[in-house]
Amino acid sequence: MTPSETLEDDAAKPLADVGAVRSSDMPAERIVVQENGLLQGNGDADALETREWLESLDWVLHSAGPDRAKYLLRQLKQKAIRSGVEIPFTANTPYVNTIPPEQQPEYPGDRELERRIKGLVRWNAMSMVVRANKHDDGIGGHIATYASSATLYEVGFNHFFRGPNAHGGGDQVYFQGHASPGIYARAYLEGRLNDRNLENFRHELHPGGGLSSYPHPWLMPQFWQFPTVSMGLAPIMGIYQARFNRYLEHRGLKEPSDAKIWCYLGDGETDEPESLGALTLASREKLDNLIFVINCNLQRLDGPVRGNGKIIQELEAAFRGAGWNCIKVIWGNDWDPLLDADKTGLLVQRMNEAVDGEYQKYSVESGAYIREHFFGRYPELLDLVKNYSDEQLTKLKRGGHDPEKVYAAYKAAVEHKGSPTVILAATIKGYGLGKAGEGRNTTHQNKKMEKEQIKEFRQRFGISLPNGDQDFCSFYRPSPDSPESLYIHQQRRALGGSLPARIVQYVPVKAPGQEFIQAFAKGTGDKAASTTMVFRDLLLKLLEDKQLGKWIVPIIPDEARTFGLDPFFKKFGIYSCVGQLYEPVDAKFQASYHEAKDGQILEEGITEAGSMSSFIAAGTAYATHGLPMIPFYIYYSMFGFQRIGDLVWAAADMRSRGFLFGGTAGRTTLNGEGLQHEDGHSHVLASTVPTLVAYDPAFGYELAVILRDGIRRMYEVGEDVFYYVTLYNENYAMHAMPEGAAEGVLKGMYKFRPASLKARGTKIHLFGSGPILREALRAQEILAEKYGVAADVWSVTSYRELRREALDAERWNLLHPAERPRISYVESLLSKEQGVFLAASDYMRAVPEMIQRWVPGGLYPLGTDGFGRSESRPALRRFFEVDAECITLAALAQLARRGDLKPERVEQALRELDIDPEKSNPMHA
Repeated sequence: MTPSETLEDDAAKPLADVGAVRSSDMPAERIVVQENGLLQGNGDADALETREWLESLDWVLHSAGPDRAKYLLRQLKQKAIRSGVEIPFTANTPYVNTIPPEQQPEYPGDRELERRIKGLVRWNAMSMVVRANKHDDGIGGHIATYASSATLYEVGFNHFFRGPNAHGGGDQVYFQGHASPGIYARAYLEGRLNDRNLENFRHELHPGGGLSSYPHPWLMPQFWQFPTVSMGLAPIMGIYQARFNRYLEHRGLKEPSDAKIWCYLGDGETDEPESLGALTLASREKLDNLIFVINCNLQRLDGPVRGNGKIIQELEAAFRGAGWNCIKVIWGNDWDPLLDADKTGLLVQRMNEAVDGEYQKYSVESGAYIREHFFGRYPELLDLVKNYSDEQLTKLKRGGHDPEKVYAAYKAAVEHKGSPTVILAATIKGYGLGKAGEGRNTTHQNKKMEKEQIKEFRQRFGISLPNGDQDFCSFYRPSPDSPESLYIHQQRRALGGSLPARIVQYVPVKAPGQEFIQAFAKGTGDKAASTTMVFRDLLLKLLEDKQLGKWIVPIIPDEARTFGLDPFFKKFGIYSCVGQLYEPVDAKFQASYHEAKDGQILEEGITEAGSMSSFIAAGTAYATHGLPMIPFYIYYSMFGFQRIGDLVWAAADMRSRGFLFGGTAGRTTLNGEGLQHEDGHSHVLASTVPTLVAYDPAFGYELAVILRDGIRRMYEVGEDVFYYVTLYNENYAMHAMPEGAAEGVLKGMYKFRPASLKARGTKIHLFGSGPILREALRAQEILAEKYGVAADVWSVTSYRELRREALDAERWNLLHPAERPRISYVESLLSKEQGVFLAASDYMRAVPEMIQRWVPGGLYPLGTDGFGRSESRPALRRFFEVDAECITLAALAQLARRGDLKPERVEQALRELDIDPEKSNPMHA
């Protein structure tokens, strides 16, 4: 069959890359193995011997099959190595399809109907973007990505993607972010979206609502499951989601299922470190429920992904080296007759030689150019295509545009056992856009098309629209009883319903009762403890709770012993898909390292990004699995937002729930560590995430109140928020809970200790958080004993919550000018207070400054702006000027500024408090 006789599913364009040819197809005189493992013509010193070896291999393949051939080749290789023969290493196979034509399964669908459906999806996807930019120039959108990946998605939608009603649950699909117009267009054909939805693409504030630019569960909570357009995050999230699914199965919380994780990404996206950073985890955990589909259109925003190399070969080496099953889909069916007819091996050799920059060029050039520059390299190849017209050469498809090749790859992937699979599919960016941007460096930016280009697009994909302005991209959906509509719904019913779909169905869990707090409300008396140790005790209570315990997911990035959680190892087990195959060195100890197949703890190793991905998988299980999993992820606070802030933002977009704990927090509380470990800004960064509730507790009872209410809000009431709580490793006496403090703990602030003497003049109000609250308490004593100044001490557990509530009240007042103004909590709390207000924090001054304008007379902040130092806690607090003496000095200085104290008295206090006025400024030091 010649190219002109085949179905033009995607209007074929040229050249991609080809895999392996059988040895019997190559004359021996042409064969030489290069260092990169590829074949090169000429140079055989003994052609007859070579032929005999190859014929022997053919005989083994014919008589005993591939497994026997593999065994013999392994034995030969081992013998050669033992004999001192250096065999060049390669993780690559030749640049051809992994699945040969004779192993392709029969395509099960109606090719002609699917071709028409795919054309309509393409049309509506393109129309959506073009219309949006016609009405509102510059609104943006992407046509080219979906244009290149339409076949990859349509084969999945028609034959593979399991919907939520499938037995064992649906597949979880991470759709490539820039392909969102195609996914919307598909949902439109299924009747899930209407014309107004499509008309309002990127106009979400228009009447009737619209469609978000990319996959955003926060904006479309019944549609999208996973945000994917912050490129590089989907792969690592997909890997840990697949592992978490197995974790649920092995713990008996979910029945084993054949459901898959499909992760679609672009070849340029793999340059993001997160994309390939967790590949070995996927193979180590034997995640055969995971399939990556990499759309290798060879092009990123500005040009080729690897103009001087071959991205498919590079990725194949990375994935195969990491233990993945790798399937290359490079050439369409039209290439099979050419490969079969090539008895020299030169076609594969030429495919191996050409670099991606050349392949991109071929996609925009004429058949004559392809004949001269690709086939013309060798006379034998010109002879191979002598009966092909120039037009036929331009229609030689790449594999990612051929449904039969894609179907074969997908079927092999879902049937593969024992390891994850990656499918490397060669496509052309902007496929079908013609002169409007097919294969060109400007393609990524394409948002507009002219009338002639639209007409060419319709003709190329055989799109016939009844009535309407066809030049201006009218949306089109066939009638419900049309063959296309019936086929779409038939296929999706058989697969379990539509995707993407986010369905929240879980049984709410009840938060612990007041007894959870009472155990910590008494304080510790003279016994010292850290808030991290209190957290350990609280977590233990939750894990042992008969109702809540099984839903708790402790997540630790190789810091359990730092946080005192190592006793949990033996009691609850560290999750491992294979259990424990060895006896640990500390087996005789109570806190020995214990792995188990049904282990509850996710001990992730040194990977904050991986741990956060596990947090996301657990924190969204209420939506993905209908299970109220409660993640408790504890980590060095410095390595949280600063390192993986993008994943935290994705967690918010996904409506994740759960608890993040910044352990060893604060810039002055971590003895000896220094600049890289001392966190003084995580609460600033936390304040940027809209759904994150942030707390900085000082005492055990505050932490207990916060955790209990967090579980209530997230898992009993069902609020889409998650928590960030800072913990410290500084040991001190945990105070008893003051009467009625619970409300203030949750709202963000309450009076902890009133002044011990009656104010004779201006009163000082000292705000403190975390361990620095203790410095404020000591300053209260110094002010009273040395200077006769009365000071109240307030515990501020959350400047963020105070600010959030105050902003809500302020906005309501703005929009309701004729009604009685609302008073924010912080204003009502301080309305009867007078004097000087001063805040001391182990964080940057920007944290207490969040509430500055609602404090009567303003707030004077002390904080830890600047880089950390390796030092003791007292030295660090003096350096950053947040110790009790510096707090005292600041209070006296504010009194002097008001005229309540002479400046000379403040200068005298400098000497009395042993503060060097010429010391370096920590903000710049």
